[in-house]
Amino acid sequence: MRTCEGCGRPAVLDLSGEEPRKAFARAVGEELRRVREERGWSRARFVELLPSRIGERTLLSYERGLRQLTALRLVELCQVLGVEAPTLLAQALQRARLHLENIPLRLDLNALLQASRDGGRFRPMAQWARNSLNDHPDGIVTVGSAVVRNLALFVGCDHDDLANYLARFIPDALRSRVAKGAFAATGHGHYDGETHHVAL
Repeated sequence: MRTCEGCGRPAVLDLSGEEPRKAFARAVGEELRRVREERGWSRARFVELLPSRIGERTLLSYERGLRQLTALRLVELCQVLGVEAPTLLAQALQRARLHLENIPLRLDLNALLQASRDGGRFRPMAQWARNSLNDHPDGIVTVGSAVVRNLALFVGCDHDDLANYLARFIPDALRSRVAKGAFAATGHGHYDGETHHVAL
């Protein structure tokens, strides 16, 4: 199983057997924690930056999925982290492998290329990843559900099987965005909106 480079935790959450609502809350909380840690912030530092001044225990309960986030609170947290809320939600769903049929998947093409070379039924994805790197030299690409369906036809499997396979290759947190200087020094920066999408 792939692990996150920064923290050594699994890149994909094991939420099997959890109630969907709890699994979703845990996945979103885990993604919030990943981004916060990637920024190098303690919980105390993060709550200092929040306009609402929630407590550290409240933040901890969000990160562990023990407390449900309202949409407004999620937006507030994401703004301070410098990431768009829909992007964070999609990353959380992908990492937890929830509702993959409805979300765009962010993929690390280099990791996909490396794993697909080993053979098996997803071997054709190696050539696709290699070709996609020509258009996306940063190695990060976002593929929509329709693209996954077309690729599944090409590979000879169903959408769910390929989506579950591809979900493993999620980039480490929002690494590519941090590397591009997406955050201002104050922590109130905003992502520049550049996303690479693939269409077939």
